[in-house]
Parts: sequence; structure tokens; C-alpha cells
Amino acid sequence: MAIALALVPSSSTAHDRLVSPDPVDNTPHVLDGIVNALALVGDTVVVGGAFSEVTDASRQTVLSRANLFAYSLSTGQILPDFAPDLDGPVSALTSGPSGTVYVGGDFSTINQSAGGALTRLNLTDGSAVAGFDPQIVDGSVSTLARRGAQLYAGGDFEQVGESAKAGLARLNATTGAVDPTFTITPGTPLTPKVKVYALALSRDRLAVDGSFTTLDGLSRPQVGLVDISTATPRLADWRTDAYTAKCMASFPSYVRGLDFAPDGSYFALVTTGGPRGRGSLPCDTAARFETYTTGRTIRPTWVNHTGGDSLYSVAATGAAVYVGGHQRWMDNPKGKDTAGPGAVPREGIAAIDPLSGKALAWNPGRERGIGVKAFLAHKGGLLVGSDTTRLGREYHARIGMFPLP
Repeated sequence: MAIALALVPSSSTAHDRLVSPDPVDNTPHVLDGIVNALALVGDTVVVGGAFSEVTDASRQTVLSRANLFAYSLSTGQILPDFAPDLDGPVSALTSGPSGTVYVGGDFSTINQSAGGALTRLNLTDGSAVAGFDPQIVDGSVSTLARRGAQLYAGGDFEQVGESAKAGLARLNATTGAVDPTFTITPGTPLTPKVKVYALALSRDRLAVDGSFTTLDGLSRPQVGLVDISTATPRLADWRTDAYTAKCMASFPSYVRGLDFAPDGSYFALVTTGGPRGRGSLPCDTAARFETYTTGRTIRPTWVNHTGGDSLYSVAATGAAVYVGGHQRWMDNPKGKDTAGPGAVPREGIAAIDPLSGKALAWNPGRERGIGVKAFLAHKGGLLVGSDTTRLGREYHARIGMFPLP
């Protein structure tokens, strides 16, 4: 399928319609492992995860790539000179200025030199950008978000440079130095260590979710909002009890992906948790929350249940809330590893109406596997990263793109 693409990236891109269910034909293929993260820098798509080999769309040329590679969005051509050597998986990416990308994960060497779990790389040749040295200590980086000179990092790290920073920090995007004005700290973890799973930015809010029950010492069970509109960020007057319920014992913390709507008025959050999501339980669900509602017991505007299958990623474009995981159904509040009354089949990927919270008719299908770990909405469509090879009923190994019609 040949498509002309608009190539203007945005961290929260608005679409006025659904993307096509027919993926473009020029995306490369990742031949093993899993794709965890995506970033768009100009016309360059950067792909991170845990993998060792990639190939072009024609499957004629196989290239070795250590957990990270890049290709042209418009042509699908793999960048031949961007082949950095990372000794562990990549979990997080975000675009940087001047043809660079920030890379976070569970690695300790970059191009065979000691580094840490966060680096900034040049897209021309994969080299580390001089002067950026965040010194992440005792843990990994699972999520990144940037606005201008400020870089937010989340994960299960315990220290950045000389500063104790359990799981969440704001850094200088040029040097990697800790911003001392950002003091919001997650605490009282549900797991042995605090871990921030996802971050999202609007014009004046930072959304944070993860394995914590407090932020800045105040009750915020697994999710909270930070007001970043002033020089000194502060915790927003926003709290929900929605994620205080227990899911399966193997998922003490079960929040995963989150994303703001393009106008920042609401955000969507998806969860794992196991097949206990009947009725009001939040396990294996997608939910919408209003950003500027205030109070201590804020309820979701809507909740959509899979009936027992995990969701990991979400992208809110205005026209839809796209969710991905290894789900079999949506609209399934009474299912428990079954299709309950009203359930609709949506294998591995789905689009939800932002107003009603019901699944839209869009249903391209995706081989389920572990699930979708990365979405990236941009002006030309929706990029999807996962661990399987079938997307939209075509072969698209671990990376694909649904274009805007």
C-alpha cells in the first residue's frame, strides 16, 4: 500500500479521523525478540527493544543490530550508519534536538564504553553525544519524556549522579544533571523497589504511574499528576482510588501505559493484573480520567474491560484511544478469560471511542504474543511495536504503521 505521509512529529499528536486498518508496506522487520519503544526525530524512526537482527521491507538484507536501530519513515530504508552497541535491552526512547535521540533501558555499556542506563546518541553514526552524562545508578530506565531543556526519566533506579532519586527525576537535557527544583518522589512501593512504568506530558501536567502508593509523601495509589506550570513543580490536587484494589498476587502493581489527549484535557491509562477484572475491578482495563478534576476520590470517566487479558500501551489521538496488549476482547466487563455479554473481538489491538469508552469498529487484528509494547502517533499515522509478526493480517515483524487515510 503506497501512501504519501506528512512528516511532522508531535509528542501528543491530534488526528481528526481513525488510521487505516491497512498497514503501510515499507516498514522494516525485526527478526527476533521484542520492540519496547519508538521515537520519531524528523523523518527518522528510532526503534528500541531486545533484539539482534533486522531486515528491510523486502526481506533481502539482514543486518545485526544490538537492541536499537533506525529507519526512514518516508522510505523505510534502514539507516546504515546508526548501529550503536548496547549490552542490554532498550525500554524507553524520546526525541532529542539536533538529530539526536535519548535512550533508556537496562544496559551498562554503550559502544563498549561504560555508560549507564540512559544515554543520548547521534543519529548520524550512533555515537554518544559529548557532555550528556546523567550517571543513573542502581537500576534501569523504563520511560522518558522531554520538553525543551527538561528531560524526565522514570524507572527503578535509586540514584542519579550524587542525588538520591528513587524512580523519578528531571534532568538537564543537555548535560544530564539533576534538576534540584523537581523534588516529587514516589514512595511506599508495592514491589521491593519503587518503579515508574510510564510518564506522559501535557502543556502543564506530568502524569506518572508505577509501583508506588505515595507521591511527595501524599497518597497517590499507583498514579498521580504533577503540576509543572511553575518554576517549582508541585503535586496536583488529583487523586483516585481506582487502583487500590488488588489484582492477582503476581501483579502487586498493575498500571502500565498512559497518554494524554492532544489538548491535555484527559489522559488514558491501561493495566495488566490477570483475569479478575469483573465489574468494578481495574485489572486488565483501559480507563479515561479528566486532567483538571480535583479531589481525593476521582473516578474514571469510563472503563473498558478486556475480560482477563493485559493491556500495555495506549495512544490518545482525539479521534480514538488506541490500546494494545494481548487481549482477545474489549467491552467485556463480565468476562473472565471468556467473552461475556456484549464483548467484541479485538485481537491484540483496538480503538476506543474517547467519549463513550466503547470499542470502535476499527479492527485490523494483530497476532497476540506478549503484546503491543509501544505506540507512536504522528501526523502521518500510528506506529506499533510488539513481539509478533502479523499486523493487519499481513507480515510486519514486530514493527508496523497504520497510515491516516
